[in-house]
Amino acid sequence: MSECTHDCSSCSNKCSDQKPESFLENPNKLSKINKVIGVVSGKGGVGKTLVSSMLAVTMQRLGKKVGILDADITGPSIPKAFGIKDKAEGSELGIFPAKSKMGIDIMSVNLLLEHDTDPVVWRGPVIAGVVKQFWTDVIWKDVDYLFVDMPPGTGDVPLTVFQTIPVNGIVIVASPQELVSMIVEKAVKMAKMMNIPIIGIIENMSYLECPDCGKKIEVFGKSRVDEVAVEYGIPVLARIPIRSELASACDKGVIELFEGDWLDFAATQIENL
Repeated sequence: MSECTHDCSSCSNKCSDQKPESFLENPNKLSKINKVIGVVSGKGGVGKTLVSSMLAVTMQRLGKKVGILDADITGPSIPKAFGIKDKAEGSELGIFPAKSKMGIDIMSVNLLLEHDTDPVVWRGPVIAGVVKQFWTDVIWKDVDYLFVDMPPGTGDVPLTVFQTIPVNGIVIVASPQELVSMIVEKAVKMAKMMNIPIIGIIENMSYLECPDCGKKIEVFGKSRVDEVAVEYGIPVLARIPIRSELASACDKGVIELFEGDWLDFAATQIENL
């Protein structure tokens, strides 16, 4: 083999024609998944699990078969939001996700632990491996939309998801605080590095509505989400208000009963992928 001179004009190996290695993993052979939607944020505490749950419920209300892969291994909250107490079961064919009361398929590490409060004290590579197994070993049967509730930041788990799972698009969750620009920029840059389409931004805790006069109160100051959306060329999909009943629905495990049309436009954009 001739030594590479880095001068492609004199080379016969055609290195530039070679495609980069793909790390995508095949799902379980019994799985049938149409679209995979990641729900991400640049930091914690913005309500990503709430948004993931509400998006899944909204899509199911449109007659879609929906699943949620809870990739937040060290802070799993999806089972609690849906009031799931039963553990996941499996066979030689794979792992069967638990089902919510309304029929949403859910897989979370809490469905494998003996007690919901048991801490997951694992290092990054092990956590990333578990997330990968939730894709390769779990039987996601006839799912139109699989939502992946990701941990905050740009670490091992988001990287594993973007590299090994064919994500069709991501939704970025943010809050109105001043540092929203930096948070969104981190998520946008990672998505672009991984060639993942960005569906848009959902602003959570956007405002508080006065129960007496209906006036919208911007608790965290004036929102900058529109400015940020224009800067990065992505749409604002929804603005979810601060509502005690939403938090209560998650705490009581009845998020499937939430009332509100805040995510209808987001659902339309997801359908149009």
